[in-house]
Amino acid sequence: MERKSEATWIWYPADFEVWLGNIFNNRRTERGAMFPPFWKQDSHWPTVVFRRYYELQQDESINIRVEGRFNLSLDGKLQFGQPKTFLVPRGKHELTLKVWNQTTPPSIYIEGATINSDRSWEVSYEDKIWIDEEGTAHDSGIYVPVASWNFNAPDTPPSQFRLPRKEQKPAKAETTSGNAILYDFGRETFGNLKFIGLHGQGTLCIYYGESREEALDHEHCETLDLCPVCCDTTTTFTTADDGKAFRFVHVVKEGSAGYKELLMDYEYAPYDPQHSGSFCCSDDELNRIWQVSAYTLELTTREFFTDGIKRDRWIWSGDAIQSYLMNFYLHFDTECVKRTIRQLRGKDPVTAHINTIMDYTFYWFLSIWQYLLFTHDTATISELQPSMVRLMDYVLQRTNADGMAEAQPDDWIFVDWTDFPMHKRGALCFEQILLHQSLAFMASISTLFKDSNLARSYLEKAYNLRMLIKKTFWNREKHAFMHALEDGELNTQITRFPNIMAIILDFADEKEKEDIVANVLLNPDVPPITTPYMRFYELEALCQTGHYNYVLKEIKDYWGGMLRQGATTFWEKYNPSDQGAEHYAMYGRPYGKSLCHSWGASPIYLLGKYFLGVSPAINGYQTYTVRPVLAGLKWMKGDVPTPFGKIHVEMDTHHVSVYSDGGTGTLYVGEQVVEIPPKKTITLEL
Repeated sequence: MERKSEATWIWYPADFEVWLGNIFNNRRTERGAMFPPFWKQDSHWPTVVFRRYYELQQDESINIRVEGRFNLSLDGKLQFGQPKTFLVPRGKHELTLKVWNQTTPPSIYIEGATINSDRSWEVSYEDKIWIDEEGTAHDSGIYVPVASWNFNAPDTPPSQFRLPRKEQKPAKAETTSGNAILYDFGRETFGNLKFIGLHGQGTLCIYYGESREEALDHEHCETLDLCPVCCDTTTTFTTADDGKAFRFVHVVKEGSAGYKELLMDYEYAPYDPQHSGSFCCSDDELNRIWQVSAYTLELTTREFFTDGIKRDRWIWSGDAIQSYLMNFYLHFDTECVKRTIRQLRGKDPVTAHINTIMDYTFYWFLSIWQYLLFTHDTATISELQPSMVRLMDYVLQRTNADGMAEAQPDDWIFVDWTDFPMHKRGALCFEQILLHQSLAFMASISTLFKDSNLARSYLEKAYNLRMLIKKTFWNREKHAFMHALEDGELNTQITRFPNIMAIILDFADEKEKEDIVANVLLNPDVPPITTPYMRFYELEALCQTGHYNYVLKEIKDYWGGMLRQGATTFWEKYNPSDQGAEHYAMYGRPYGKSLCHSWGASPIYLLGKYFLGVSPAINGYQTYTVRPVLAGLKWMKGDVPTPFGKIHVEMDTHHVSVYSDGGTGTLYVGEQVVEIPPKKTITLEL
């Protein structure tokens, strides 16, 4: 007798993410022009085959829903038509559905007494079927477990997925001339405008701005809309369904066009506040920094983790890995992490680095390493592992004769945006350290899935590369890793980037870490970092080496500096020396900078991991550690979400207490070490 299971929509793994990502990445506009991403866009498989084996004690009728055209086979024989119901006779059977859908991912929903579409089904995109002289079909395709999410009702297929919306009003409105109104929504937001009570003849010209200056600068604002008005009766108009980022909206009425009210449909990714992280302490400015960081991440968490909500509104691997880490300390949304990882990888064959950026390919590997650390979700890693191997094959085919990653003509070497000259030619030390860690992780994954030959190969490559990096780039006199090897010559420029990664990826030994901190990270003569992107890693390196008071001051100076400039979300880049509207300029455009950028939200991660001090062990919070640090604060308290619920930490100058909904933890405070059992508060006197 087959086990009863709940029916859900199922599809080929990553098809949903690739399809949804194409829609997501192509919503961006610049001044009304559609602006697609710079890299190759894959598509879902248009034809897939689903199959399941059954042994029934009695005949069973099933209901069938399909997204696409399909045929149904029972034991290799085609059945008539595209039935909505089908009777499966008693006995052992193979049930097969071949589905074609060029527009949306082929998916099925089958519901019966025991036969239901669920994770026990298999699927193949390889249409390797041949028919013998008896008319029986034989299938030699390669099948893998199907994918599903939370589409559990027959009338909610994956193609209908949309983020929810809710109506909001502007915080204030200001007449700027007889025919124009400037609306202020109070803080950065995202959604569509809705004009109520349209009347007259003419056009409403809509200019968006993350700043007041941008909305009022009609010639240079990054985004705009036009609303034609030609109506004799009261109507409602909602702007195009691509969404816009803004705080300010300047609406100019042309002709006799008018309206009664302006609202917005705020689009958001839902989350459970009962399962979310929190942070509060004795420093009001730090509390505000955490709150604005949380709101920044919430805005940039959409169908996927994106970079900025105005520009680029694309899925970038370097931005995403930081979003994953912040997310693990805010909402622990593992589904969005998985969607983003799958979408970034796309389909085979591999023809370019992820986002065309070499470092972003390495970040993709490292993001899966982090995902495994926080979740211990080996089922998802098993699904991804073949794609990981093929991507690493691509990487290794493009290394130079010494086994180093060196840019090819079609590669983009990013590292970071800098305000100082920095060549990105040759073999950069920064890239080699990322490649080394990626190889080491691939060796661990191969060991996990018992592929000893592959594990041995990756370990050997990682070891050889490590020795070469140390020999080539470490300078004992300057106590730092040098920048790059160009045409056999060492570029001895000292930058923070490879030295930061040497610390946080545990590439440097303890003495080297001490030298790097003293001679690079705390050295004012080494050019500073001016993006929150690499500031994230720099401050993590300083936390790992015990410089908590310094990090707390830097958070207050840097992120607090943005707040003092009027920020309601955190920016793509911040240089304290900029003045006025200079803060909004980037890429040669006066408002090119994103004022709501995911990598600006890193205080969530830094405060959760290094001040509340909560970290998972190697098994996704089944065991964990708590190492709280006040760093001059009088008190702090907060929650860190986990797969089992939340870990709550409180600390002041006299005591520490920890409570966890699940898992077994260890509390470290000074010389004191105490076990934290689940569902019991542990308190230490200091």
